[in-house]
Amino acid sequence: MEKDSLVQRFLNKVEGWGNALPHPSTLFVYLSLMVIVLSSLGSLSGLSALHPLSGKEVAAVNLLSASGLQQILGSMVSNFTGFAPVGPVLVVMLGLGIAERSGLIHTCLRLVVLKAPANSLTFIVVLTGVLSSIAVDSGYVVMIPLAALIFLAAGRHPLAGIAACFAGVSGGFSANLLVGPVDAILGGISTEAAQLLEPTYEVSATGNYYFIIASTFLIATLATWVTERYIVPLLGEYKQGDQEEEIAPESLEISTEESKALGLSLSVGGLIVLVVLAGLIPENGFLRHPETGGIIKSPFMSGLIALIALSAGLMGLVFGWASGRFESNHDVVVSMEETMSTMATYIVLMFFAAQFVSYFSWTNLGLITAIKGAGLLKASGLGAIPLMILFVTFCAFANLLIGSASAKWAIMAPIFIPMFMLLGIAPETVQAAYRVGDSSTNIITPLMPYFALVYAFMRRYDKQAGMGTIITLMLPYSLVFLAGWGVMLSIWIATGAPLGPDGSLFLDLK
Repeated sequence: MEKDSLVQRFLNKVEGWGNALPHPSTLFVYLSLMVIVLSSLGSLSGLSALHPLSGKEVAAVNLLSASGLQQILGSMVSNFTGFAPVGPVLVVMLGLGIAERSGLIHTCLRLVVLKAPANSLTFIVVLTGVLSSIAVDSGYVVMIPLAALIFLAAGRHPLAGIAACFAGVSGGFSANLLVGPVDAILGGISTEAAQLLEPTYEVSATGNYYFIIASTFLIATLATWVTERYIVPLLGEYKQGDQEEEIAPESLEISTEESKALGLSLSVGGLIVLVVLAGLIPENGFLRHPETGGIIKSPFMSGLIALIALSAGLMGLVFGWASGRFESNHDVVVSMEETMSTMATYIVLMFFAAQFVSYFSWTNLGLITAIKGAGLLKASGLGAIPLMILFVTFCAFANLLIGSASAKWAIMAPIFIPMFMLLGIAPETVQAAYRVGDSSTNIITPLMPYFALVYAFMRRYDKQAGMGTIITLMLPYSLVFLAGWGVMLSIWIATGAPLGPDGSLFLDLK
């Protein structure tokens, strides 16, 4: 038997370490129990820190006391129902569920890739992969196998198509041109963490919007370069007939019914855009702030999640009726129910994450850790850019062991966001750095939920492909993403450009 390579042995170790970790929901149960015990020990030992803003002493609060246990029991429901990431995500998924189950999103993705010019095929495949994250799993289930077929039809190696699309879907998971569930989840968790230090601070879903738009084109460009420069030469020429079964790419063409339905659906989308513009362009528009006339703190910004859900729902409804996918109101309701059923894992995870975040806040352990950690970082003399690059690197390695982006952020945000806030770095900047590190290594960790699915797609075209094959193909993307994305973040911080409509880079706490 051939000896495993050093890389393969390392990957096996990483996979073993990761698999040894409990389920993310169980992990939050353990962390919550640990916080309760540590709160008692911290309180008994007199653990405290001097608040740098108010000058008051912040002491550890014992949750193992009678009052602490009463607070735990009395607030369990409100911890969950008031947890910032829960409501917005579930609302937006109702609308996106209609759009996805009607076939609208799948049809749009297929149309973009199938109509791509030959000389820009790779770029379009990656870009569409990045955009597919708005529909959660569509990129993995639809786009990656489609990319393989498109590359095959173009006379190119199908594994190059899989690698390029996988890089876009998973490596570019935190990038997009539209605000989606990921932005609502991260923004909600960041808000909870920022309020440990500043109770009125809010990180909106658009806090990183400018940054993710730029990231979308950066990832598409970098992945295209890696594909053409390294992956295609590495794979060489593909021998036809090696796949399990032949599937004609023509079978993926858009039908006449789908084309007509898409036209009607896009018309509805156009009308919605016109209505929104009518509410934003006039100085006294109904979507502007009623007092200041601004857009930042306006009904448009506060209702953006609802607007996305309604727009996706209406466009999906029209597409479903026009294409024949929806035959009755029952089908529409079922599409939302099926989407909500896929959110069960998320709901359970958020319940336990909400308890952990609340306990961490009540005990003051997070704030004390942030104050002491900020003091050490300030003493190091490192500026904002080196600190954020170090944080990106830390997040990239953490992603190799904990696959869930929301679970990692729920653990890390309560410590790092207040810590960096005390150094004058805004939560939106810390969140952007987290997105860079987390996304870049998605494509090389076996713990990523869809890793096995990509492995199965590759095996379809190459019976000799193994886990090492995926890593060999995806590692160049991961390294280039970390380097290129890190440079872009550094330039962004250096120029002081806002990360989003309401996303500052720095803040001055007084």
